[in-house]
Amino acid sequence: MADENTLPQDDNLTADPTHVAGEMTDSADGEITDPNMTATGAPQPQESRTDAELAEIKDKYLRLAAEFENYKRRTSKERIDLFKTANQELMVALLPVLDDFERARNATQATTDANAVRESIEIIQTKLNKTLQQKGLTAMEAKGGDFDAELHEAITQIPAPSDDLKGKIVDVVEQGYYLGDKVIRHAKVVLGQ
Repeated sequence: MADENTLPQDDNLTADPTHVAGEMTDSADGEITDPNMTATGAPQPQESRTDAELAEIKDKYLRLAAEFENYKRRTSKERIDLFKTANQELMVALLPVLDDFERARNATQATTDANAVRESIEIIQTKLNKTLQQKGLTAMEAKGGDFDAELHEAITQIPAPSDDLKGKIVDVVEQGYYLGDKVIRHAKVVLGQ
């Protein structure tokens, strides 16, 4: 028979049955430890820990909100500066055309030759068109094509000069333009009936 003193022990029975969770316990070296005690040995109430955590979270939130406000302000300013810079770039590109108009006006002021005036205007118009095309402006090709309400604005209808122009665009009153792929001005057209 087995000796009562040498009976196998159950792991659950080795803990102190009088110990309650959260109470102070003796450590192996004889020190008393308490999870609610500070390093100085003073008890730290549960409320002050949650208050400190709350204050820390509140501080993080306020800092984050301030950073976001600064971000919004900075991006708004950068966007305004970008628009100003974009206009400045276009204006600098158009200055040579403006100079050409001034030179043409001075050169044709004393002349009575209409061909010289017409020629100078054509040169300037060609230069202006080339500059605007470099900036992404493209003219619509509308005359003789089908009417598209998304691209064209019908001003009036006239009898078609030929049968193949019935329901098509007979004349363009005001040219339409694209800037890249976007329509920035619809073409004003005359339709044939």
